[in-house]
Amino acid sequence: MWVRSELKERAKWVLKQCYWKAVLVSLILAVITGNVSGSSGGNYRQGQKFKNEIIENGGAEYLILFLTTIAVFILAAAIIGIVVGVFIFNPLEVSIRRFFVISRVQPAELNELGFCFKNSYMNIVKVQFLRSLFNFLWYLLLIVPGIIKCYEYRMIPYILAENPEMDSSEVFRLSKDMMYGEKWNAFVLDLSFLGWNILSLFTCGILSIFYVNPYQNLTNVELYDVLKNKLFSSANEQNAR
Repeated sequence: MWVRSELKERAKWVLKQCYWKAVLVSLILAVITGNVSGSSGGNYRQGQKFKNEIIENGGAEYLILFLTTIAVFILAAAIIGIVVGVFIFNPLEVSIRRFFVISRVQPAELNELGFCFKNSYMNIVKVQFLRSLFNFLWYLLLIVPGIIKCYEYRMIPYILAENPEMDSSEVFRLSKDMMYGEKWNAFVLDLSFLGWNILSLFTCGILSIFYVNPYQNLTNVELYDVLKNKLFSSANEQNAR
């Protein structure tokens, strides 16, 4: 049985060894996973003003053209976003997880961020796409099953980081086995960072960038290592019988 405080203590120690690299890589991860947001209020007000001017000038047909253009632009942006997410961001997440996996045992170099693009790239793309797709479909069904499945698939990027060529069915099976009986514990581990995240709000996210995100990412790697060793130890014991 693993203990949260022990995972966090090990994560803090690793963070001291690779602080600035961990900060940079965590910032990249936050960007590609959508944890960094900005205000769009100014753009909305400008668009509303522009629309009002069109209406006041009696150009209803121009308003329709304007709205159609915006709809096409949003659709195109969504398609581009999906493509970029599938072929760049999702594989890049695996490389980032690999950086943290290596960092817990030895200094990792930033060139690890290119790992996924040079090692079984299309397999990583496929598995990560399936993970995103299944998560999306489960969330469409119901929120709670979606959350449960999200935790069940949690270890997939870490497994790919060490085994980029592994078949998708095997990756999903391993992640499921590793998280069996551990979903609630992992959820509580995430909750243990809630205070830090709230405190970060008062620093406009600066605390997250320079401490909370790398600290949490390294803690998650410690969790992966514990669950991996637990799974394979159990498998070895069964084989020995």
